[in-house]
Amino acid sequence: MKFPGSFYRNNKHFVSIILYSFILFFCTSCLNYYKSIYTFNSNFEQGNFKEAANALDKDKKAETRKTRLIYYMNRGVVESMQGNYEASNAFFEKAYLLGEDLQVNYFNEAASFLLNPNIVDYKGEDFELLLINYYKALNYLKMGDKEKALVECKRMDIKLSKLSSKYTSDNKFQRDAFIHTLMGIIYDANGDANNAFVAYRNALEIYQTDYQKFFQMPVPQQLKEDLLRVAYENNFLEDLHRYEKEFNMKFTPDKGKKGDLVFLWHNGLGPVKAETSINFTLMRGQAGVVNFSNEELNLNFAFPVDDSTYYKSGLSQLELIRIVFPKYIERPTLYSHAELSWNEEVANLDMVENVNAVAFKTLNQRMVWEVSKSLLRVAMKKASEYTLRKENQEAGALLGIVNAITEQADTRNWQSVPHSIYYTRMRLPEGTQEVKFTTKAIASGKPDQNFTFTFDIKPGETIFHTFSSLETASGFATALR
Repeated sequence: MKFPGSFYRNNKHFVSIILYSFILFFCTSCLNYYKSIYTFNSNFEQGNFKEAANALDKDKKAETRKTRLIYYMNRGVVESMQGNYEASNAFFEKAYLLGEDLQVNYFNEAASFLLNPNIVDYKGEDFELLLINYYKALNYLKMGDKEKALVECKRMDIKLSKLSSKYTSDNKFQRDAFIHTLMGIIYDANGDANNAFVAYRNALEIYQTDYQKFFQMPVPQQLKEDLLRVAYENNFLEDLHRYEKEFNMKFTPDKGKKGDLVFLWHNGLGPVKAETSINFTLMRGQAGVVNFSNEELNLNFAFPVDDSTYYKSGLSQLELIRIVFPKYIERPTLYSHAELSWNEEVANLDMVENVNAVAFKTLNQRMVWEVSKSLLRVAMKKASEYTLRKENQEAGALLGIVNAITEQADTRNWQSVPHSIYYTRMRLPEGTQEVKFTTKAIASGKPDQNFTFTFDIKPGETIFHTFSSLETASGFATALR
């Protein structure tokens, strides 16, 4: 915001009111997003889902805010946790449509370069948009609607194809093994062994390449077992023998009168975005280039600026620039692993998705863009402030305060997702079966947590169950401050 000196002198009181209003507005909105919805987060983390939903309901403007996508996603999770699957999917469908159709507001986009990125609607990270369909599919499966769950599979498949086109570099995370695994599980439950095989095979390849490369994450044991089984069911004997050799496993068909229990464990809570900052020195380079450098991190950004603009804008007066940008803070899990048991049979749950690691990777991939955008924004603010100071010192000083306060990183993200997702499949005989689920704490001395569930097993049918452990290890609150 720039006011000519003559305008400021003639309308000093009016301009001061406007500028101080800006200061007041941004002071009330500069909280980290986690803290800005703390009542919801606090209740959700403690498992008080009704109170968490009430906290969201109290914000009557939630559906008109720039964060309405997160509002819909949070409402979808809370309703699902309470067993209100239809209501949950209604909110997730709103989130899905908004994520697909959100149009760019060019005025707001331009303003984000002058003020801060919170001016624009939150569009969601790619992995967050995929998780919308994951939750929807789970809700449908729990309601017994496998056909609609398949629709969500197809939506995920389309979205994954778009991501592959969006990212072409081998060093970019662009393929989601978990989503392919989920598609395989759903096709499997629908009796479509051929498509299940294709999805499982795709998931295997991504785990072996991308996930091993980016996250050092092994192929889930359950995926190997499922791939062998559907290869057998499709009579793909050549593939079956090849995978048996590759996995060093021997497949034995189970022709008993049994049904399947697919048990998914949501362990912990995903990361929270916070704000961090670094300093850059500004130096005039050759051939009309201005260099912003940080020797500590070995960062250098060059922007072309002609001599006239360089000196008239005030950039020549700048030596040091501080920029802010988002970072993730992990909420470490309290539990390291879990197992499912029935009679003497015990099955370990395998990690199928590390949501926390995916979040960190996706943010790091675009960090160069985030930093360069912040540099450009701060440089423009400083130049504007310098120009106004030449005309009127007091007005320039006031603008400097506004510029400092409005420089905020975008700390918005979907914070009710799990830290990581595990699963296993257990084949159980027909009838009512009691299954025990046990979580194992990371810290020594912490007791195991045991839970008992009863399922009505039908031959040839697949039952889906999700359990969420919301507990996290200590230290997160300190790191957020």
